[in-house]
Formats: sequence, C-alpha cells, structure tokens
Amino acid sequence: MTADRPVTIDSVALWFPDDEVTVAGLPELDELPIAQREHALSLGIDTVRIGIGLSEVDLAQAAADEALRKAGLDATELDALLLVQGRVPQYLLASEATRLQHLLGATQAFTTGVGDLGCVSVSAAFALASALLRGDPRCQNVLVVAAAKTPTRLRYRSPMTLLGDGAAAVLLTTSGTGRYELVDQMIRSDGKYADLFHIDYRDVREADWVEECADEPTYSFRLAVESRKRFTEINADLLARNGLQQDAIGVFLMQNLSLGAFTFWQEALDVTIDPVCRDNLARFGHLGSVDVAANLEHAASVQAPGDYCVIMNSSPVAAWSSALLRRLPDRPGHGK
Repeated sequence: MTADRPVTIDSVALWFPDDEVTVAGLPELDELPIAQREHALSLGIDTVRIGIGLSEVDLAQAAADEALRKAGLDATELDALLLVQGRVPQYLLASEATRLQHLLGATQAFTTGVGDLGCVSVSAAFALASALLRGDPRCQNVLVVAAAKTPTRLRYRSPMTLLGDGAAAVLLTTSGTGRYELVDQMIRSDGKYADLFHIDYRDVREADWVEECADEPTYSFRLAVESRKRFTEINADLLARNGLQQDAIGVFLMQNLSLGAFTFWQEALDVTIDPVCRDNLARFGHLGSVDVAANLEHAASVQAPGDYCVIMNSSPVAAWSSALLRRLPDRPGHGK
C-alpha cells in the first residue's frame, strides 16, 4: 500500500458546445405555467450551451482530449479512465466507458463507469481515483471525465434549476504538482430519496420524456433541512480530522443550481460561496457533475499556494459530499 502518497489534481479541462442560447429565448418557457416561467427566469442563469447532435460521450471525448493535451500525455499513458455516467445512456446494455476508451486510444487504462449518485457521482469518481492512486504503486495517473447533456427536450427542472450542456476532464496523479492536492473527502447518501427525481421512459416516447419531482414539498423543505444537517456534520468532521477550523478555509465552492440556492447555503452554513459559482451559473446553467470541476478550475486564480478550499456537492437522489483541497504552486508555464 502507498497510502501516504498525496493525490493531486494535475489539470482540469472544460469543453462546451459552440451553440449558446439565452434562457429568455428558450421556446420551452412559453409552454410553462406562468409561475414556473417566472421561476426559470429568476434562477440567475443567463445563457446555456446546447450540444446539438452530440452525445454525452462526444462531449466527454472533447474534454478528455483537451485534458491530455494540457498535461502533455498520450492516451496510451493513462493508467485509469473513469467516466462519470449520465442519467440517460445512449444505449442500454452498451458500455459508454469503453466507447470513450476506444475513441481516446487509452488502450492500457483500467476503464469503468462511475454513477448512480447524480451530481455526486463525480465525487465518487474522485474517491475511486484516489483509492487507485494510493493503493497501487503502478497507478500513476487517473483521468476522470464527466459530461452533461440534457436528457429530455426540456431544460427547466422544476423546482430547482435549468440545465446546460458541457463536459470536464480532471487528471489526478501522484506527481505532487498541479492545481490542487485532494487532501480529503467525505461522501454520504440516503436511499429514502432514491427516486425523488426520475424519468419514466419504459412506456413513453423519447419526445415525451420529462424529468419529474415526485414530491416538490419534500424536495423544497424536508430534503433542504436534511441537507443542511448533513453538510453541517460532514464539514465539521472533514475539518476536524484534518486539524482545521472553518476560518482556515479561504474558498467555499459548490454546485451551481440557482442564486436562491447560494443564498440558502450561505445562511445555513455560515459561509461565503465564492462568486465564481454565480458566474458559472449565469454562463452555463446547471451542469450536473461538471459544475464542481468548472468551479474548481475558475477559482484557482484567486487562491494562493497553500490556501485551503472546500467544495460541496449534493444530489436530490440523495447524496452529499465535501472535499478538502489545498492550492499548489503553479508550475512554470502554467500560471494562474
């Protein structure tokens, strides 16, 4: 075992489709009841990217190619490739993870998909990547790739957010250099909420698929209270076991759902969510597992070497995670 080897985020690559639309210009808003339309326009989301004709694997490949280019790695040098699975695969039975492996040419990489926790699936992928890097001395790098593609024709997800398309690839290594050291992470889940959000697809035409919330009061109130309790406990435990107090954390990040969500979490947890989260929300909407990677990358420029960062992630299915990271010095030629 090599448990003492620090795991670092070497680089983060983001990729977005060129097609951009304003939220106010989305035709689907005209189909919504007035209250939902007004809510969609009040989320703090100005534009979203739309991957017309692109699958999640197409988006993932574009981000992965960029990550490999930034790192100066050939795909054949990857030791592991982890695809964060979307909610609606292109085919049943098929393997999207190995399809991505083939497209990249990552012939030597241990390859698998990680999913079933919604937005927190990327946190689970980081946990698996860390275990591989710390537990196998032959594993020197792991590429985690996530893509977000709206699973239905409707981008508004009542009562929480509006979805955009995009992808991210995160290269984790034991090199000791890079953007961040992944110091620690905690993940928790609760099956009571396993199907709170769902898409009924078996007897429904794809054109008629809709994302449904089984009980909006449960999401808006019961799960909100549960999530506040969970994050309070997780963050306290995470910091305590690393010998830190909350005032030692320079930056707090989280997923991008709405301006209202940021306000709620700031008040509930007595923290300040970094403005980069609002900026990315406005530009891209909610990107599922891609949110945390985008926020980490865009927040790097405001952090000095040695600064600690906590990034919180949650899913309405329901799962919660918090990760503690430490900013590393930039390598020559890789400035902020």
